[in-house]
Formats: sequence, C-alpha cells, structure tokens
Amino acid sequence: MTRTQFTSTLTQSEPPTGLTPLLEALWYAGRDEWHRAHAIAQDHEDDPTYNWLHACLHRQEGDHANAAYWYRRAGRPMHTGSLRAEWEELVRTQLP
Repeated sequence: MTRTQFTSTLTQSEPPTGLTPLLEALWYAGRDEWHRAHAIAQDHEDDPTYNWLHACLHRQEGDHANAAYWYRRAGRPMHTGSLRAEWEELVRTQLP
C-alpha cells in the first residue's frame, strides 16, 4: 500500500485489513480518533516509533509536557511544525 492509498482509506468506517499495529494507530490518528490511536501507542511503549506517535498524540491533545516526555523516549526533538505534517512524516516512515 502506498501513502496515497493509505490516506484515501481514511474516509472508510474501518481501517484496511492487514495493517501493522503502528499503521492502524496512524489510521485512527489520521481520522482524529485520538483514544483509539493512543491505546495502540500505549501498548508498544518499548518502540521508539510508537513513542514518536505517542508524543504527536499528546501534542494534538495540547499536553506539551507529556508530549516532551514521549519525544525524549523516542529520541526525537519536539516537532514544531503542523500536526498534519508530523502525521504525514510518520506515515512516510511506514509506507512508500
């Protein structure tokens, strides 16, 4: 699946089958289903990419102190661009 194909599925009521948990979390995040994306991120706290998503979600929530913690756990600087740009960057790490 390409990024364009993935993004086009955001209008569907359910995520596409066969997504990795990270892509499923990104799918929910892309639809602003914060709690569903957050639950998946919390289940994978030992993975830096999930921690990056976790940070992005807390930034979306407006909890910048918590976001800063998760950026540190991910080994990344705090993102200063738009939330959408950060989401797209995360998707790019997973899809061609």
